[in-house]
Amino acid sequence: MGNTHSSGGKGSGSNSPSKSKASSTGDKQSNGGNGSVTMTSGAAAASIARGMTRTASGADIQDRSQTQFQPVDKLGRILAKKCEELHGISGVTGDVFARYVFPKYPDLGLKLFRYLRFLSHAKTEHLGLVAFRQQCEKFLALLDDSVILESYVRMFGDLNEGELIKPENLKNLLRTCYNLAMAHYSDGPQTCRLLNRTLDSVVQSCFFSKESLSPGYICRWLENNVPRLVPPIHKYCVHALSTSHRTIIDNSMVSNSETVVSISAINAGEASYGLELQTPILEKNNPFGKELGGGLGGISGGASMPREPGKPLTDEERERLKNQQPLLPLSEAWLLAGSLPPLYSKPQSVPAPINPNSANLTSHIFLAKLLSLVPSHWTSLYDSRLDGSGTNRFLHHVLGYRGPNLVLFRCEDDLLFCVANPNEWRETHLYIGDEGSCCLQLLPKFQMLEKKPKSLYLNTHIRGYPKGLRAGSDPRKPILIVDEHFERLEYRSLQHKILSIEVWGCGNQQQRDVQLDIKKWQVKEAERQRTVKMTAADWMDHPDRYLLELGGRQNYNNSST
Repeated sequence: MGNTHSSGGKGSGSNSPSKSKASSTGDKQSNGGNGSVTMTSGAAAASIARGMTRTASGADIQDRSQTQFQPVDKLGRILAKKCEELHGISGVTGDVFARYVFPKYPDLGLKLFRYLRFLSHAKTEHLGLVAFRQQCEKFLALLDDSVILESYVRMFGDLNEGELIKPENLKNLLRTCYNLAMAHYSDGPQTCRLLNRTLDSVVQSCFFSKESLSPGYICRWLENNVPRLVPPIHKYCVHALSTSHRTIIDNSMVSNSETVVSISAINAGEASYGLELQTPILEKNNPFGKELGGGLGGISGGASMPREPGKPLTDEERERLKNQQPLLPLSEAWLLAGSLPPLYSKPQSVPAPINPNSANLTSHIFLAKLLSLVPSHWTSLYDSRLDGSGTNRFLHHVLGYRGPNLVLFRCEDDLLFCVANPNEWRETHLYIGDEGSCCLQLLPKFQMLEKKPKSLYLNTHIRGYPKGLRAGSDPRKPILIVDEHFERLEYRSLQHKILSIEVWGCGNQQQRDVQLDIKKWQVKEAERQRTVKMTAADWMDHPDRYLLELGGRQNYNNSST
């Protein structure tokens, strides 16, 4: 008869004796610990690999090599000790993993542990130390962006046999990405009361009234529409798995110099987490400037009349509140930063001075790297509700800004469109725009309409060519058409009334200062030309003199004539 094997115990810490009968000597050998088996011949070892490949706690028997990734090995030993103290289990449980590795985001930690346990095919609620190490190393070894994206889509799913993703699963993934992106700013975590509206627009556009979709379809949709939303969460998870062994303070490990680090290094590591600060900071308007309008009671100056509790809003009050809502709340800025090319939200570099005479030069270099990038600032260039509506007002506030910018159009029927221009706007009869030119619909459904160069057009005075603003690479059939008065917008052959327009500058402060200098020069030039001083000899040859004479006015100083 062939070799027979038996394994017992529910955890990786229980001894699992294995018996084997050699073909030549008949010796019987047994070994315990994590279901490992010691054989006397290569044929018997091959038989074990075919008969049993995993233990109950998910460890792969074939993987016997010592880990080369020391942080994961240290983290596993620390978590296993915590689980033994709290639950008396030799292994790693989900609650301990989420508590110590993801203290700020326990839900993300639980989902990651559940996904690792699902991949290991473990039959127990915990993972053995070997299985935990194997799955963490496989997870950290992911390099393909498509595979990484599909992993997180499946991670936030139900992990059932069909593995279909529901709308609430995708919404939870996007909400986690938003919370993670908004939690690493100097002013503290940022919130947005319109977050649900933003997330619903993405989910509705992806599912299109379907109840469930495959992970592959959702991944392709995310890659085509919002390719930069999910990668930051993977950077966070990789950083947490790689450095958490240094940030878990244990009283029994005070003397272990390899595990315990200083509090300053812990705080620095938690502050950076290797994240891209891609979500921009929206510069707020001057609080002492113009107001968007009166309160609910019609009182100007931003004051609102007190309302009775429980009294429903009237149609007029509801419409006024809708008009006062910002076109670009923080959640929409996060969504645009994840869908547009990086040039619109590229972090700004600032010089980090380093003192070469410092004794602790290494710490200065480390802090300089942390402080070398700051989030981009989006500056409000034009708001039709504050600066007035019309073509002239739009051109006055927008022309001269030589950086990437976003133009938002809010139309009736709750439509919101965005035109992204990577260059300066200029009036011409030609289509302009580099590779970063985009056209999007933000509400009620999010959709990347087009992303092509030479797809933007602005003309208000050149005769013989269409007037207004257009977006679309096909001049015969543009996607968006704004009339020359900036009052109506045409989308899919349907006319929509424009309610408000906002323009945000996505460049650096130097580009904004250049535009302001140009505006100041134009104002001074207009004042200078308002009063022209000339001599009598200059006036005799001036064309205005002939115009006045043709009009019948010969005496220029006589006001009666």
